[in-house]
Amino acid sequence: MVLGVKLAVYILAVLPAVLSELEPHPARTRRRHHVRTTQSLDVDIDLGPANAYDSESPGQFRFPYGQTKVRGVNLGGWLVLESWITPSLFDATGDDRIIDEYTFGQYQDKDVATAALQKHWDTWITEPDLAAIAAAGLNHVRVPIGFWAFDVSGGEPYIQGQFPYLCKAIEWAAKYDIKVIIDLHGAPGSQNGFDNSGRAGNTTWHLYQSNVDRTNAIIKLLAAEFSQPKYKNVVATIAPLNEPASFRGGNIVNVTRQYWLDSYQSIRHPFGGSREGNLFELIHDAFEPISFWNGFMTKPNYTGVALDTSICNIGKNDIKPFNAAYLPVITGEFSNALTDCAKNINGRFRGSRYDGTFPGSTKTGNCTGKSGSGADFTDDYKVELGKYFEAQTTTYEINGSGWIFWTWKAENAAEWSYQVGLAGGWIPQDPTERKYPNPCV
Repeated sequence: MVLGVKLAVYILAVLPAVLSELEPHPARTRRRHHVRTTQSLDVDIDLGPANAYDSESPGQFRFPYGQTKVRGVNLGGWLVLESWITPSLFDATGDDRIIDEYTFGQYQDKDVATAALQKHWDTWITEPDLAAIAAAGLNHVRVPIGFWAFDVSGGEPYIQGQFPYLCKAIEWAAKYDIKVIIDLHGAPGSQNGFDNSGRAGNTTWHLYQSNVDRTNAIIKLLAAEFSQPKYKNVVATIAPLNEPASFRGGNIVNVTRQYWLDSYQSIRHPFGGSREGNLFELIHDAFEPISFWNGFMTKPNYTGVALDTSICNIGKNDIKPFNAAYLPVITGEFSNALTDCAKNINGRFRGSRYDGTFPGSTKTGNCTGKSGSGADFTDDYKVELGKYFEAQTTTYEINGSGWIFWTWKAENAAEWSYQVGLAGGWIPQDPTERKYPNPCV
């Protein structure tokens, strides 16, 4: 039995009870809103007809989580760099030391790095991408952004300028009736040591209260801005931190739990006092079993909280079981990857476990035809990818709140790209279509 079918069987066996350019009318006026961050970035956002944004009932959520399924996609590799999503951006530096966003600023002339990032931000995600996402029947985009977009201090070499592009994404999403999840993907000190936290290596976020305080300040800033009624039709959720890694040990789980509670106050009570806001808070499971969080931040004392889990199962049968959860569960990251053959997926120059080029790994197979542009994918492999996609999305919708695919596009990793999957036919144009009602056959 091929690997993808094995994984599909595993998913369905282990998780049977898983969670569950329009033209404006000439008579309408548009409100231009200037957003100011801690760096006093003045951003012009076109939010649509002014009369649609005048009021909002307290505590009325902007999306019916737990009732309507989340079907979305991440805008990965845009406002937070990842070398496997855009390898050309890293290769162009000519410096093998550059492996993440921290070193991208550290080992380059600032003007050179800034120009490269500006071009990347201008071109990687544009309005036609949001139009295509809406046309594909998706109702959410999750937009990763790092702390450095708002706060750089102590000699941190990060290049700023991401926030205006978050605002562009919100403007485009509003135009195409897509809900936005603002995802703080990286925190000071790194919450997981992954390159996608901004800095690969050590995990020190939880070791210093100053790191946590800086993170809380950013969430308070975001919540105060995007809780305003003018955003009621677009910004639905804030995810206050992506993938804090409990497996790093130490006190990180306890710090994370307290951080979820603190960020709840900012997100759910952004106006102070007892008045509730309208945003949901999406907390991550920190790579703990879903059951670990049972009883945490539940009703009636807490409202508007959902649990995010990441499915990191490429090339191996290690999908964790989901137990019945007390909170709505959204699978915030998963992909079609059956192998780790994508260039840089394990880090720049780290190789692949699948073909044995990753240090200490044992070869399972050949990476030819398993990743890249997808042009050399066989028909059988495309069917396998299609079955895998359907097995996963079906599973993540059963008794749960849905899914967000990682990611919309990648330069040379077709199995990770929703955009390429649509074009290649292994992802359906309608996400509710089931071409393979029994994907394990």
